[in-house]
Amino acid sequence: MKNYITHDEWSIVEDGFHAANNEITESLMSLGNGRMGQRGNFEEQYTGKTLLGNYVAGVYFPDKTRVGWWKNGYPNYFAKVLNACNWTGIDIKIGEETLDLNTCQVEDFRRVLNMQEGTLERTTTVQLASGKRLKIYSKRFCNMVDDESGAIQYSVTPLDFTDTFTITPYLDGNISNRDSNYDETFWNEIHKETSFSEGYLVLETKGNPYGVEQFQVATGMAFDLKINSLKTDYQSLPARREKYVAGVVHIEVKEGDELTIFKYAVNLSSTNYEKDQLIPEAKTYIKRISEKGFTQLYAEHVKAWADKWEKNDITIEGDIAAQQGIRFNIFHLNQTYTGEDERLNIGPKGFTGEKYGGSTYWDTEAYCIPFYLSTADEKVARNLLVYRHRHLEKAIENAEKLGFSGGAALYPMVTMNGEECHNEWEITFEEIHRNGAIAFAIYDYVRYTGDETYLSEYGLEVLIGISRFWKQRITWSAEKNQFVMLGVTGPNEYENNVNNNWYTNYIACWTLRYTLEVISKLWGSERLNEIIFQTHFNLNGEMADWKNIVDNIHFPYDPERQVYLQQQGFLDKEILTVNDIADHRPINQKWSWDRILRSCFIKQADVLQGLYLFEDEFSVEEIKRNFEFYEPMTVHESSLSPCVHSILAAKIGLKEKAYEMYVRTSRLDLDDYNNDTEDGLHITSMAGTWMSVVKGFAGQRVKDGVLTLNPYIPEQWNSYSFRIGFRGALLRVQVTQEGVAVENISDHDVTILIKGEPLLVAANSTERK
Repeated sequence: MKNYITHDEWSIVEDGFHAANNEITESLMSLGNGRMGQRGNFEEQYTGKTLLGNYVAGVYFPDKTRVGWWKNGYPNYFAKVLNACNWTGIDIKIGEETLDLNTCQVEDFRRVLNMQEGTLERTTTVQLASGKRLKIYSKRFCNMVDDESGAIQYSVTPLDFTDTFTITPYLDGNISNRDSNYDETFWNEIHKETSFSEGYLVLETKGNPYGVEQFQVATGMAFDLKINSLKTDYQSLPARREKYVAGVVHIEVKEGDELTIFKYAVNLSSTNYEKDQLIPEAKTYIKRISEKGFTQLYAEHVKAWADKWEKNDITIEGDIAAQQGIRFNIFHLNQTYTGEDERLNIGPKGFTGEKYGGSTYWDTEAYCIPFYLSTADEKVARNLLVYRHRHLEKAIENAEKLGFSGGAALYPMVTMNGEECHNEWEITFEEIHRNGAIAFAIYDYVRYTGDETYLSEYGLEVLIGISRFWKQRITWSAEKNQFVMLGVTGPNEYENNVNNNWYTNYIACWTLRYTLEVISKLWGSERLNEIIFQTHFNLNGEMADWKNIVDNIHFPYDPERQVYLQQQGFLDKEILTVNDIADHRPINQKWSWDRILRSCFIKQADVLQGLYLFEDEFSVEEIKRNFEFYEPMTVHESSLSPCVHSILAAKIGLKEKAYEMYVRTSRLDLDDYNNDTEDGLHITSMAGTWMSVVKGFAGQRVKDGVLTLNPYIPEQWNSYSFRIGFRGALLRVQVTQEGVAVENISDHDVTILIKGEPLLVAANSTERK
């Protein structure tokens, strides 16, 4: 763990420059607006430890799969989230000296991510090698209103000298991904141009043999200079080289004067514009935002963030670290995915890093859907499900590549466009539980919203495809006289190629049950007849097959301990606890893969994942027995793990464990628990942090169409509050040590259950329990 970030309710604060942790800080202080984003890099040149990262939503490159032993069914490519043109750069020279914090003496330093306003701000005083002292101030944001743009205010003040400054705002497309094979680059220059204080650069992704379109991105900039807040005359000389444009300004700055550069930039992609219109549209966009000016853009942006926080802020009184943690998670979720574009999804790193590739994982359905159901318009969660329906044909093609047929659908582990683009065999071929997460998300959406029309419009077709896959993937065991599932990897990726993973078997069985239920709901409808025709569904034969599996599937179980087993043969392992290996963690960085696979240690508990999703099908005593068996073996080296443990611990009354796991999930990246924050943040697991509070401590569920709460408050807190939307009502829930208050901030009455008792909350009123 690293503890150099100052605790603050609304900000992520680095007091003093921690050069060794700079890449971590760059991840933490990333900005985005759903369309574009960048890491918290310095504007001026920096030759120290840094990971430059600028990203444009929906833009990727299909990088050729390179493996030593090709296996049938491998995807042809791995989808790289591309590091795009650097639009934030402003080079500074003082005389002949280049401003570079790696070569300066840093006298004082403060870098602040203001989460309330969505800005990154820095104040620095340095001494150059020549002895000259200089003050730096910068503020920037990715605009939440004009959401293909960003703006920078950057100031330098010579404290004890007068000299000629060379200011070079630039656009640089000479960038590459850190994980590139053989340091390859992925962009070709299509067009560049400059004029006074403006520059434009169009880059196109390199060609590929996989039929993936070549994306173009037009990046434009405009800048202006002031001295002591007053406009000043200056000349801007154009500079060009391959994939680079800049404006170069030489200007004398006197001792004590503040020179400020305002830089405006846009990133327009061919996913949203015709390629031949990118430059004209970029020029129009730049003209519009630069005429608004930094002050107006900033005010509009802050107002947009205020509106967001009004809907989904969580307040915690009495625990600043916990408060900072939850707002940090909500902040990054809000700037990663806004729900404005149904073609986009929620990448595991968002705009904070390039690791993992792809934009869509099962994380969206298992972790993010509940957050958006409660905190955004209903259409946002619906769009995330429609996204999967749009990819159904691709899911069927993916299954066909692995030998399945007849409309069986296997959704990809990782994708940008519906095609599988993950090439680790134990995950690509075996981590098939992802199919079940998509089925459960359909159920979860309908349960929460009551929108059963989704089932006939989209949901049943997806459920049929997934159920057909499970039917073919399951095997009849004559020895067990039951159906079994062989050669899988569950959510716990520290066990590969296992038989009868309990979670995978359970979610497959549940999916078949749910699909049968949905067919029964639609029985006799014209729409069901259409779906039967379109999918060539054998109504009697397929339903009978599915019911047979549901009635006869094998679930590994230990009758002595009365716990479900992670998989067949789990008890053959030496059963230890994490306390036995305290000096060996994280094991994914200290042990060989062979040793990890042979151990009992769990990256993310499969059984507990299933008990969390399907808690109504198990008693509290069953959940508690399984929790107390598996949690001591769990190393939580998956970012998706602690939140599930926090929610279950809250349910079974282990309040200290629930709080411990909440702190871990909420501060996973802030404190760098798993020693990997420098690669980027764990965006999708951040929705799990929200669930730890709302589903964990507050016990929020929906049962029989009624919103229920079973709240308690950690003893470390004085109070906490959150807002949730439910079927047209917006509720503010506050939990204190004395009780619960529910405010209905909407125009119609709503009845909820609190600790099993009904509570009518009239429109625009507050009730207490």
